[in-house]
Amino acid sequence: MSEGTQQEFKGYDTSIVYDYKEHPGVVSGRCDNCGNAQFESSVKNYIFLRKCCNCSMMKSI
Repeated sequence: MSEGTQQEFKGYDTSIVYDYKEHPGVVSGRCDNCGNAQFESSVKNYIFLRKCCNCSMMKSI
């Protein structure tokens, strides 16, 4: 990684799944941890999970 492309993270733990009711989005459509707008989405057992493609922070919506 070059010096000019360092990412700045907010310090969220990416190993746990955050609940949207307890941790609503800071900026709509953006990751709370890195600010990225690209997500991978999945649905299992009627639970919608959103995972950031950049930092892997997951949130159940």
